Amino acid sequence: MAIGKRIKKAREGVDREKLYPLADAIKMVKERAKAKFDETVEIAINLGVDPRHADQMVRGVVTLPNGTGRTLRVGVFARGAKADEAKAAGADVVGAEDLVEKVQGGTIDFDRCIATPDMMPLVGRLGKVLGPRGMMPNPKIGTVTMDVTSAVKGAKGGSVEFRVEKAGIVQAGIGKASFSAEKLVENVKALTDAVAKAKPAGSKGTYIQRIAVSSTMGPGVKVEPGSILG
Repeated sequence: MAIGKRIKKAREGVDREKLYPLADAIKMVKERAKAKFDETVEIAINLGVDPRHADQMVRGVVTLPNGTGRTLRVGVFARGAKADEAKAAGADVVGAEDLVEKVQGGTIDFDRCIATPDMMPLVGRLGKVLGPRGMMPNPKIGTVTMDVTSAVKGAKGGSVEFRVEKAGIVQAGIGKASFSAEKLVENVKALTDAVAKAKPAGSKGTYIQRIAVSSTMGPGVKVEPGSILG
């Protein structure tokens, strides 16, 4: 298959077998982010887990010290005073039965979803819609909570949800190519640290196996895990 000139050029100087120290890998990713938009810098972490087993599931939430560079739209399922609190905290969409109906009808005007515990019997009906998108509120990651203000501000301020995919990989955006290298390094360390702390009881052998960073349109650069976790 023919490779475009831009991709070919971006791959120059990247040894696909070599593991680079984190600071060098981030520098290479930034240098190769040449698209006409501010590319997202992403991380992929291969874990020694089989997520088909409940005791090897990895998921959590982490607030990146320098934010994600993305403005998330936040939807909140709440009533009364809690609905008012969500609006005051900056939620983009707030509702109860009306919002459930809207989502059931296929309109999802948010990227992150929060619910108060009393709303979960209602929100539970949306499992088939929100579940596949990874947007179902969950108390384990702080998206089912009475502290609506903190949850909304966290989502708006750069908190990132992560969960392991079928192949045992965690992928997440950790900032924009326009961020300084130092800020991206700090964000990578925060996310990797959170994934390390979320190690499930059922994980045997090496937990964090491989790490790579890339930009939206750029090549993946493999990272020496010790340069992050050391």
